[in-house]
Order: sequence, then structure tokens, then C-alpha cells
Amino acid sequence: MQAQAPDERSGEVPGPPGPGDDSEPRRGRPRSAAAEAAILDAVVELLEAGEPLAALSIERIARTAGVGKATIYRRWAGKEELFVDVLRAIEPPEPEVSGTGGLGDLRVLLESMRKRGLAQRSSVLLHNVFAQMKSHPKLWHEYQCTVIAPRRLAMVAAVRRAVEAGELRDDTDVELMDDLFLGPMLVRTIHRPDAPLPEDLADRIIALAMEGLAPRRGRM
Repeated sequence: MQAQAPDERSGEVPGPPGPGDDSEPRRGRPRSAAAEAAILDAVVELLEAGEPLAALSIERIARTAGVGKATIYRRWAGKEELFVDVLRAIEPPEPEVSGTGGLGDLRVLLESMRKRGLAQRSSVLLHNVFAQMKSHPKLWHEYQCTVIAPRRLAMVAAVRRAVEAGELRDDTDVELMDDLFLGPMLVRTIHRPDAPLPEDLADRIIALAMEGLAPRRGRM
């Protein structure tokens, strides 16, 4: 049987994954950053060409990237995990927060949501991918668990730090307060795609939540 030639980009032998191919790379064989970038770029290229998520196969992705299927399976257990990393690559980067601030970190996280909303509105690719992703329960669940859930936990943690710092009242449920900050941004970015997303939106949401909606005293 003729031996297969190694991939030009990764130096790995292509072919269908064996029993251990969906695990971490073998000891002594470091991951190739160039191969990973080529794979992510290949998925984006195919999606931009109009390929639906359901039609993308590991074989097609590998061929477009110029790598073997084994190269993909050494990095991702399946398409769902790969697609989530593709979404991370084409979305705005995750924000950097201090991890010690309260309302300051909360504002950074809300601003990140606003920028994601703008990116999705301006990117046909992002819009189409998210629309298709919701019809793939396994992919949507993976995205919720690995992307959405950590972002929510980060916001709840920021609200909790604000309570501990005396910036917010300490007699109200922390998660409910988080929902009050988060809700308006979700409505603007997801449920009302025609609503404006001005640069000061995060500041206005925080200010309104802090001030409350009761009428000001002295006003008729």
C-alpha cells in the first residue's frame, strides 16, 4: 500500500481520523498555528461563497484549507466545535475587564455587546450564520454553553463586585439587577434590529438603571 504524503501546511499525514485522532495532538507534535488559521479561513471562505452550514463537511473544509481530515480532528471533536471557533474568529474580540471593578467592568461588557450588535448588522456573513445556527440545536447549544454563558457569568460577577463596592444596593437579587442592565442592550441588538445603537448607549442604560424610573420629586 502506497504511503500518503504529508500535508504541505501542517506536515501531518492526511486521511480519515483513527481511534485517537479526535484527541489532543500526539506528544512531541506541536499544533500548527498556520494550519489552524487555514482551517478557520477555509470555513469563512466557504460560508462567504454561500455554502450553508448544513452542507459543509469536514472533507470539504479540509480540501479547501489544504490539510487532511486528521489535521482537523486533532483540533476539534466535530463540526459544532469548529464552527463555534469560527464564530469567535469573525466576531469582535472579547473585551478585557479589570476583574476587580464593578460598574466600570459592567460598562465594558455592555459596550462589547453593542459592538457585536453593530458587527452583526453590518456583516451579511455574521447575520446569515447566526440565522442558520439557530436551526442546528447541537451547534446552538455549544455556542450558548461556550460563548454566551461565560459572558453572562462575567456580567453577574461585575454586578456582584459593584454591590460589594457599595455602587449598587445590597438588598436586591444580583441576577435580577444584571437582567435590568442586560435587557435593554439585548432588545436593541437582537429583538429590534432597526433600533439605534449610539456610542453612549451603555452609559445611558447604566445611568437610567441607577436613577430608576420613578418620577423625580418636585416635577408636576
